[in-house]
Amino acid sequence: MKKIILVCFGLSVLLNGYGQQKVVNPQSEVKAVQNDGNFLKRKVAIGRFTNETQYAKGLFYTKANDPILKQAYDILSTKLTSSGKFMLLERGDLDKIQDEFKITGDSSANQKVGADYIIIGSVTEFGRKELGQNKVFSTAKTQTVQAGVSLRLVEVSTGLVIYSEEGKGEATTTAKTTLGLGATADYDATLSDKAISMAISKLVENIVQNCSDRPWKSYFLAYDENGIIVSGGKSQGLKVGNTFLVCEKGRKVKNPQTGMVLELPGKVVGKVKIDSFAGDTPESEFAIVTMIEGTINKDKLDNYFIKEDKK
Repeated sequence: MKKIILVCFGLSVLLNGYGQQKVVNPQSEVKAVQNDGNFLKRKVAIGRFTNETQYAKGLFYTKANDPILKQAYDILSTKLTSSGKFMLLERGDLDKIQDEFKITGDSSANQKVGADYIIIGSVTEFGRKELGQNKVFSTAKTQTVQAGVSLRLVEVSTGLVIYSEEGKGEATTTAKTTLGLGATADYDATLSDKAISMAISKLVENIVQNCSDRPWKSYFLAYDENGIIVSGGKSQGLKVGNTFLVCEKGRKVKNPQTGMVLELPGKVVGKVKIDSFAGDTPESEFAIVTMIEGTINKDKLDNYFIKEDKK
């Protein structure tokens, strides 16, 4: 009886942990992006996103049905939204949203909001491999998926790429059997999600950091007897009592070396303080402010913008 118990105990030790999965980031440990409540949300849209690999691109392949492309796009969208740092504007399915507006017949609802930053990305690496190992009393099968994702962050107002990097991720699962007992290693489709998610995670952190290094901006909407109104509201992290610098736009010059038209740094001409908010949705929100320093030309509001004081 004791021998039977010892054999069973030995088998339980051998089988313990079999069939487990692990996810590996070969670059660095990924830290969760936390919303500290002091970050003013930037408006971000995902522009072009492509699959540059040859994985699963057979005779009947179409971009509209590319599973790797859809996985990467959806994972990036989810991580940007869950970070709590951005107002993510829909671009991938914008045509479907516009079709719904036509059905409702509410033309006022179809308001296109411009993004502060555009993210352009591609899946640059994707592969799956299986390794098997056979011993006298046991067999093992390991499945590994490796993925690489490249992202570029473009500032809409200047057209400049302010951040570009490629992230890599790897996910593995192993199943072992001993004396015919243990887990079997079937095709694991979830490894694709895990590898792509790991590749994107660190990139999202870096996007947050690059956006936070640049001051949040907004613009004047009206300045009359009803008050001074600027775009932005609570959904972007603004609070009553916040103060912002008022800047006059710099003149535009053409860089003969690159051919690009650049806007010179604006000059600080005043300061405003937020008194209250109005609007029902992130798209329709606005803030009512008071000029606490300086003056501006009420008839040329387009010549000014407000920005976060990074000092």
